[in-house]
Amino acid sequence: MQLGLIGLGRMGGNMRERLRAAGHEVVGYDQNLEVSDAASLAELAGKLAAPRVVWTMVPSGQITEDTITQLAEVLEPGDIVIDGGNSKFTDDAPRAERLKVKGIHYLDVGVSGGVWGIKNGYALMVGGDAAQVEHCKPIFEALKPAGEFGFAHAGTHGAGHYAKMVHNGIEYGLMHAYAEGYEILKASEYIHDVPAVIKSWREGSVVKSWLLDLLDRALDEDPELDALKGYADDTGEGRWTVDEAVRLAVPAHVIAASLFARFQSRQEDSPAMKAVAALRQQFGGHAVKR
Repeated sequence: MQLGLIGLGRMGGNMRERLRAAGHEVVGYDQNLEVSDAASLAELAGKLAAPRVVWTMVPSGQITEDTITQLAEVLEPGDIVIDGGNSKFTDDAPRAERLKVKGIHYLDVGVSGGVWGIKNGYALMVGGDAAQVEHCKPIFEALKPAGEFGFAHAGTHGAGHYAKMVHNGIEYGLMHAYAEGYEILKASEYIHDVPAVIKSWREGSVVKSWLLDLLDRALDEDPELDALKGYADDTGEGRWTVDEAVRLAVPAHVIAASLFARFQSRQEDSPAMKAVAALRQQFGGHAVKR
């Protein structure tokens, strides 16, 4: 099957290679023409036979909106646009409607797998109409891991990105649980080899997971994590998950706490904790550090 793929960075570039290895023809476009198979979106469209399928893997927000708008100008009725970036789910239905006016179909796909997906496969969560999902199934089958897991037609437009949003919210919580456990181990006078303890959990333990494997790998490379700063960014999905928890009145204590912990990581000297220290000194005469 043919696919146009826009955005050949860490994710898109690896996806192109995985698809080609599975026998699909991929025409890639990137602003870095050294890795691009086409010099423009128009040239990309011209290299694909109708009905075309074009998948965007560019950063969420205005870049995605601009790319899809420009893409719609070079596609034809019956073609399919797929957004595989981390767009907010509320953007999908309006996009689908704008494209529908031109006779172009739209799917939103949540993609998980990171830089390891080229080897292990990608988890795919798809939103959109069943006919277009079925048409693109060979591409999805090539990208997903072998076996029964790793793919879901999650629902209508927006469902793919909604599922990926919740996935990333869960990821925030899982990562922070491991991080807190690591810090407790590191602080304890009883534990003399923290990396060895992490390794012991990798098999036979109920907390074994790929994330734990990656923590072990990071400790192999830097046992004290000295090369890193205690700063963690967020790309939006955790915030959106918490927003949805509030909207739906769902208690999401762990995900919310892990998000706020990321905010705290960006403060060299927390104003809130300064206030806590000041209050403790005022009501109890507790010592403070200056």
